[in-house]
Amino acid sequence: MKEENRQSRRAQIEAAAYRVLQEKGYRGASMLAVAKAAKASNETLYRWYGDKQGLFAALVVKNAEILKETLENALDQDTDPVDGLRLLAPILLETLTSDRAVALNRAAAADGSNELGRAIAKGGRDAIAPLIGDLISRGMASGQINAPNPHQAAEWYIALVIGDAQIRRAIGVTSEPDQDVVKQRAAAGLAAFLKLVAPGD
Repeated sequence: MKEENRQSRRAQIEAAAYRVLQEKGYRGASMLAVAKAAKASNETLYRWYGDKQGLFAALVVKNAEILKETLENALDQDTDPVDGLRLLAPILLETLTSDRAVALNRAAAADGSNELGRAIAKGGRDAIAPLIGDLISRGMASGQINAPNPHQAAEWYIALVIGDAQIRRAIGVTSEPDQDVVKQRAAAGLAAFLKLVAPGD
């Protein structure tokens, strides 16, 4: 199979996995159910993803891909740390309040095995927060950011940019925010963070 066709087929399978996840929850989202929804063979899913955990771990990694790429590019290109954090903020908020993130979080909350929750932590926050910390570390080194340590500052940054938006989406209190709302909230969160970590006189 050509790479372009493979990527297209993977996208179809992963979209089907989200549909099954929303309909059946993580416990009921078997590889066979996903294969049927995607009109794919069960063998293909096992060959490409290994098992159910591998499939849903791949969904988490894919969902966080744009965050990782944004941070890695900022670090590789020596982007000004504050500019990098400013660029990341709306992408972070949009990603974590997207319909796909909501589907994963709702399913994880209902999963008694905690398998999906561990996959979300590993492929999501555990992969992204250290990169935010690396960017903040550069800001600390340049005197732009004053914080106890990069890890703590990264936690502050995430908390201030996201606030309660993610949990409110997960419990169905709010709908997916539009671009204007994302930009405004992200800007407010970043401003609060920069005030918190502003260098002293």
